[in-house]
Amino acid sequence: MDIYGVLGCSLGAALGGLILVLYKLGLLYQLFHKTERQSPRHGGESVAEVLRAHGVKFVFTLVGGHISPILVACEKMGIRIVDTRHEATAVFAADAVARLSGTVGVAAVTAGPGLTNTVTAVKNAQMAESPLLLIGGAAATLLQGRGALQDIDQMSLFKPLCKFCASVRTVREIVPTVRKALAVAQSGTPGPVFIEFPIDTLYPYHVVEKEFAPKNTPKGLMGKIIAWYLKNHLSNLFAGAWETRDLSPLPVHIPLATEDEVQRCVELVSRAKKPVILLGSQATLPPTPADDVRNALESLGIPCFLGGMSRGMLGKNSPLHIRQNRRDALKDADLVLLAGTVCDFRLSYGRVLNRRSKIIAVNRDKSQLLKNSDMFWKPTVAIQGDAGSFLLRLSKALKGHRCPEEWPQKLKEADDIKEKANRAKADEKTERHLNPLSVLHRVDELLAEDSIIVADGGDFVGSAAYIMRPRGPLRWLDPGAFGTLGVGGGFALGAKLCRPESEVWIVYGDGSLGYSVAEFDTFTRHKTPVIALVGNDACWSQISREQVPMLGSNVACGLAFTDYHIVADGYGGKGYLIGREDELRLDDIIKKAQQECREGRATLLNVLIGKTNFREGSISV
Repeated sequence: MDIYGVLGCSLGAALGGLILVLYKLGLLYQLFHKTERQSPRHGGESVAEVLRAHGVKFVFTLVGGHISPILVACEKMGIRIVDTRHEATAVFAADAVARLSGTVGVAAVTAGPGLTNTVTAVKNAQMAESPLLLIGGAAATLLQGRGALQDIDQMSLFKPLCKFCASVRTVREIVPTVRKALAVAQSGTPGPVFIEFPIDTLYPYHVVEKEFAPKNTPKGLMGKIIAWYLKNHLSNLFAGAWETRDLSPLPVHIPLATEDEVQRCVELVSRAKKPVILLGSQATLPPTPADDVRNALESLGIPCFLGGMSRGMLGKNSPLHIRQNRRDALKDADLVLLAGTVCDFRLSYGRVLNRRSKIIAVNRDKSQLLKNSDMFWKPTVAIQGDAGSFLLRLSKALKGHRCPEEWPQKLKEADDIKEKANRAKADEKTERHLNPLSVLHRVDELLAEDSIIVADGGDFVGSAAYIMRPRGPLRWLDPGAFGTLGVGGGFALGAKLCRPESEVWIVYGDGSLGYSVAEFDTFTRHKTPVIALVGNDACWSQISREQVPMLGSNVACGLAFTDYHIVADGYGGKGYLIGREDELRLDDIIKKAQQECREGRATLLNVLIGKTNFREGSISV
């Protein structure tokens, strides 16, 4: 190569490097986009505008200075700000809103410990497949990694938990980043997304400028270079910030079954004599309304076992809803349709499925669709697609065909026998206090038709799952596969805001109550009256039941018969202590609590309960 070639290559490389530097410093962008230094606007307004354009009605938070501009702007734009007593509660509340409204739930918390406090709730949303946007504050862009207050590597913390993570670096990035995050949260398998907003992207120019301005006139070449760099960084931070941008929702991708897949399933179902449907939470996801899914199931006439958010899908007393003897039904079934249900610990990893049965599996998530299929079961047809829309298409294609009547009748008869046996256990006297099964039956009988049941606990809540009957679709909320304790306060808060006319019940164990009893303050301040039913047996009973006989010790399992009703009173609610002496007037107390709730007061029933053997052998690990 001659000297001209060498010079040409060198100049080209230098020019390329120069252009890259100009791009990195934002100088090229600033040539064509104005920095409005006198504008009073701030990045929080951009966040609020996108949320409002996407139909977000609530933002749950525990306030912090890093995120104040977002909260103030949302309030001014008509988005209700609901502040809680713990950041995890804010995320749980957003999770409940996502499940019940079909939109993205939104929580905003401050940097550092504010965000680390949400980790369990975000992981729960990931495993429950809830579309949720977590907004986090962060140290200023130039101070990250330099020891600023509450500055940690937040992105690394949330990347394993979220479908999408982004750190906004300039104000102009806010709108497109939030739009993308909201679309990703709802697409494919729904889940949480996270955006961190450095504090200098949220406050107005004049406020940020004060932080950038040098206290003394810079001296020397290096001082002037640093001063120029800071000034340029500030200009680039706000360049093009207030230009008009599209705020509308981006398209959401939802995987659907193909026509060939549906037709193959039609043929399998039409030939089945003893089909069973196991319905999971995914069947309640948009875009298919839950009532349409219910109509499709009733049209098919196939007996159903309902789990997770699908509890209540068929109403209180449907002849197709089988609540008991699932293992026996699966053993006899010649076809099993797993509609959003996963072969994890809840189905003994697939071992409960009969190897001779035809199995149709439908799930949006490929890994969940085929979980443990390499070990204990094999799908006849595996469809990566939306369960709700699949059921509608299957029902339409099988119009006029119904499952042979004698099969659901046989299962229902066995179901009724088991239900009567369970009811007989409720009539037994416990050694002390009230029989928990009797209490749950009494509450179930008095539930309002529009009630929403929130499940937060172990032993007492496990019993409630067998006894309490949600009256319709989307009227049962539990944590999901993660088995998280502490969801009660947040779930109930979100549910009451979504359905203000509904009676919202939290079924608590006395252990789980400790996580969110402080949210009675939130219920009072935000006028969201709910009813908490606390099964108080002074014990972590689900653990104790196995630990004591296996290991001979009750260590760390014992609690006290604490006056939780007084705690509720202290937070502005109304508490009732209920013991054996109140058994004859239990119905009256429940009705009084319901009346208190209708009048706007959160209520807690502290029910002292005894021990039963109802849940012996239940899974706790």
